Amino acid sequence: MQRRYVTVDVFTDRAFGGNQLAVVLDAGGLTTQQMQAIATEFNYSETTFVLSPRDKANDAEVRIFTPVRELPFAGHPNVGTAFVLAGIAKEPKPRLLFEEKAGLVPVDIVREQGRVISAELTAPQQLSRLAQLSAADVAACISLAADDIKTDHHAPQVVGVGTPFVVAEVGSREAVRRAKPDAAAFGRMLPRDGAFSVYFYTRDVPAAEAPCERQARMFFPGASGLIEDPATGSATVAAAALFADLDPMRDGELKLTIGQGFDMGRPSMLLTRVRKQDGKIVSAHVGGSCVQMMEGTFGLVGEG
Repeated sequence: MQRRYVTVDVFTDRAFGGNQLAVVLDAGGLTTQQMQAIATEFNYSETTFVLSPRDKANDAEVRIFTPVRELPFAGHPNVGTAFVLAGIAKEPKPRLLFEEKAGLVPVDIVREQGRVISAELTAPQQLSRLAQLSAADVAACISLAADDIKTDHHAPQVVGVGTPFVVAEVGSREAVRRAKPDAAAFGRMLPRDGAFSVYFYTRDVPAAEAPCERQARMFFPGASGLIEDPATGSATVAAAALFADLDPMRDGELKLTIGQGFDMGRPSMLLTRVRKQDGKIVSAHVGGSCVQMMEGTFGLVGEG
């Protein structure tokens, strides 16, 4: 059996930027073990597998795999998968609903002159604020000094809106640039409350990197050790929800443009917005542009 796939660069408006994603369109009949093996073979940060929905009111069941594990929810796989499915749909829809391990994920589609250009997801869960970590422990994970970590806005903390991450603020753009993952420190500190990865950001953004209001990086365990992700929508929307939770604003919308991947040659622009009502978060969103890169088919040896 030949199965179709499409690859896209997500959170970018130009080829060879953003975060790579493989979308397997004909995933019916694949076992979990086969999906994991295919994701390892693609070796992108994530690969998605599109299945028929369990509930016909929804558009698809989407399963998300890194090269080493399945994820309950992730950002750029949702944005990229929605971009691909909306682009091939016979009847245009303004919103797609995906069934995922973390819950139902709505993704709104943006079109210009009939062409799909971007998508924006709504996080499937409310913000969870879990374990706090010391500045020294987080700094060790990213090869920085403890005083490079800022704690005046918030301590380093595990947060999530579907998938948990350690989120920490770094004091300068220069420190973000020179950070690198330390395997021994990762092994001592993680996983913590389900978080395997460290997402860190700075508010110190030079004018040359506008319109970004934050610059971020994210290190996580890949198939061959610790690696960097060019754009992490699920961590970014969790961080944005944390910012909104800390903001004294009772009603309204907090919007931020967050850059990622700049220091690894794959610049990404993630557009976040978080809505609050009566001082509480009611929804958290992240979106951005996508570019289709490749398409093709593959068959598995031994499959009919």
